[in-house]
Amino acid sequence: MPGKFRQYFKDKKEGVQDYTGNRGALGKVLVVALLVYLLVTVILGIYWSSEPEPFSVREHTRAVAEEMQREPVTGFATTVTMIRIAETLLDKPGGYISNDIFPPGLWLDNQPNWEYGVLVQLRDLSRAMRKDISRSQSQSAEDPDLTIAEPQFHFDSGSWALPSTETEYRRGIKALKRYLDRLSDPEQSNAQFYARADNLSNWLGDLETRLGSLSRTLGESVGKASVSEAVANVNPDDPLSEETTGGDVKTNWTRIDDVFYEARGSSWALLHIFRAIEVDFRKVLQDKNAISSVKQIIIELEGAQGEMWSPVILNGSGFGVLANHSLTMAAYLSRANAAISDMRDLLSRG
Repeated sequence: MPGKFRQYFKDKKEGVQDYTGNRGALGKVLVVALLVYLLVTVILGIYWSSEPEPFSVREHTRAVAEEMQREPVTGFATTVTMIRIAETLLDKPGGYISNDIFPPGLWLDNQPNWEYGVLVQLRDLSRAMRKDISRSQSQSAEDPDLTIAEPQFHFDSGSWALPSTETEYRRGIKALKRYLDRLSDPEQSNAQFYARADNLSNWLGDLETRLGSLSRTLGESVGKASVSEAVANVNPDDPLSEETTGGDVKTNWTRIDDVFYEARGSSWALLHIFRAIEVDFRKVLQDKNAISSVKQIIIELEGAQGEMWSPVILNGSGFGVLANHSLTMAAYLSRANAAISDMRDLLSRG
């Protein structure tokens, strides 16, 4: 009997050792798998963070016209460009990232802000297309496909399911494609694109406020005096009295890169939109002597898309040793906005 007990406990001890050894091996496998997963997500995150390259609007317009076997009528370039911008938003490396709930998309910060900048310009232009550009006057009926496209692009940008953001935006793209098909079909006359000065000026007015806000927030990366407080502290009874400017307004350091990449996305979308406007609104721009303004806007937007050599957004003081990427971007957008203001003035003249 004692021998049997010894054998029993010996077998049990060996079993425990085998179990412990298997558990240790399993733990090592899990650690290695986790490290591999993290390495893959980091590499994917770097790849997904790359911004799409600008494309040639004229070449893309010609290619689509040849594929559809249609003549590129007025409005063709603008509509095709809107479709390409929306498709790029969804089909770039990593796809649409703003609504990701798993790594690496969950960890990425710059690309969702870039996407939001693009999306804002796409929304504004789709609204202008529905409200003004596709209608001859205020009492005209809205285009049936643009009434679908415009609200689809205003769908929640962070919804990942039921329905997903991508699904709703693709519905908007399909509606734009139907509008393009009717617009370029000579046998149909129920789709219109009115390349008039007033339509263009209305959209430019909205754009001015967008770029003005972005430029201001970018400029506040180093802090600026509050205009409202400075005005409130003016003594109307003694113009020569000392003025106090109040506290500085400064963009929170956690939002500096967010605002920068939103501006990058906006300028990327606007660069292509203005190239399309240069094609579709050519006659109006020539009549109003506004071609040079469009060229100037395009030049400034191209500058805003310059290659980023720094891995992080630097926020040096305005005249300090380190660069300040926000101020550089603000300078490009401010000059583009000044050209837009000149362009609106030219368009408003008889």
